[in-house]
Amino acid sequence: MSDRKEELEYHGWRPHPWHGLSPGKNPPTHVRAFIEITPFDLVKYEVDKETGYIVVDRPQRTSAQPPALYGFIPRTYCAEGVQGLTPEADKADGDPLDICVISERRIDRGAILIDARVIGGIQMLDGGEADDKIIAVLSNDYIWSDVEDIRDLPDVLVQRLKHYFGTYKMSDDMDSEIRITGTYGPEHAGKVITAAMNDYERYFGAQRAAWERAEKRVAADVVSGD
Repeated sequence: MSDRKEELEYHGWRPHPWHGLSPGKNPPTHVRAFIEITPFDLVKYEVDKETGYIVVDRPQRTSAQPPALYGFIPRTYCAEGVQGLTPEADKADGDPLDICVISERRIDRGAILIDARVIGGIQMLDGGEADDKIIAVLSNDYIWSDVEDIRDLPDVLVQRLKHYFGTYKMSDDMDSEIRITGTYGPEHAGKVITAAMNDYERYFGAQRAAWERAEKRVAADVVSGD
């Protein structure tokens, strides 16, 4: 009976993609990603932090397109914990933790949720700020599901990911403050995700808990007819 009740629970309104969704059933190894950009987008979209809707950030300056689905892990935040895992970082970027999800099949729709298995990450500095990119594979992908570590990916795919992030913020004079300092496997990626989840709870946990209590009160009132 309790399982059935859990299946029937739902939000009374659209949850905010950053604050209102779960980071996954078994983080940090298996996570849920909210996808903002697909490999077929020539415009950089991102979630507006205030409204939760997708907005246009900027057109891509170069011809490079993201080599994988690109978004973030809900209920993560890059602050002191993430900074502490990034040598040379002055601070973290103050955003949800970015994630790239590799899929063999074409997925050309953004603003979707994907369950993914973490295989590593790219360590990156953006103007001195820690800006890690977690790398994962679609959980039930028929081609990539056996990949356990970023080292198992074809070298050219990792090079494309690094090239994209090294150039996607080019300035008018074709300069970039991006510096990619290396890649890491699933163990360190797990530490980064855990740190980002802890950073989120430290900054937003109390507020999120208050939202959840308010939603439950509203749902209870609806059920009781008050």
